[in-house]
Amino acid sequence: MGIKKTNWLQLLISVGLIEAIGYLGSFLSGDMKPVYNPLEKPPLAPPTWVFSIVWPVLYALIGIAAYRIYRHHSQASRQALIWFGVQMFFNFWWSIVFFRFELFWAAAAVIVIILITAAYTTYLFSKIDKTAQWLMIPYLLWVIFATYLNIGLAILN
Repeated sequence: MGIKKTNWLQLLISVGLIEAIGYLGSFLSGDMKPVYNPLEKPPLAPPTWVFSIVWPVLYALIGIAAYRIYRHHSQASRQALIWFGVQMFFNFWWSIVFFRFELFWAAAAVIVIILITAAYTTYLFSKIDKTAQWLMIPYLLWVIFATYLNIGLAILN
C-alpha cells in the first residue's frame, strides 16, 4: 500500500476526541489529590502531577495511532477500531470508579480489562500499520504500570 497523504482535520479530530474522552473522565472523577495523596502507596508510585503530564501525551499518541488505522478503510481496521473504542470505554470509566467512588478493587478489575483490550488492540494495529502499533506501545507500558499501582493501592488501602 502506498503512502497516504495526511488529512490534518481527521488527525486533529482523532486526537481531540481521545483527549476529550480523557479529560471528561478526569473531570467526572473529581479532584484526585484528596483521594490519592493520603493513600499508602506501593514502591515507584509517582506524585499526582505526573499523571497530568503523562496522560495527555499518551492520549495524543493513541489518537494518532487510531487515525492511522482509520485511514486504511478495511474490515481489519474497522475491527481494530472497535477494540480501540472498547478499551477507551473502560479507560473513561476507570478514573471515575477509582477516584469518584474510591472502589479500588473494582477499579483494579477495570484496569485489567483495559490492559487486555489495549494489548489486543495493539496486536490488531500491528497487523495493519506498524507505526500505529509503535504509537500504542507507550500507552500499553503505562497501563501495565498503572495496573501495578492500582493493585498495589488496593492491597495497601
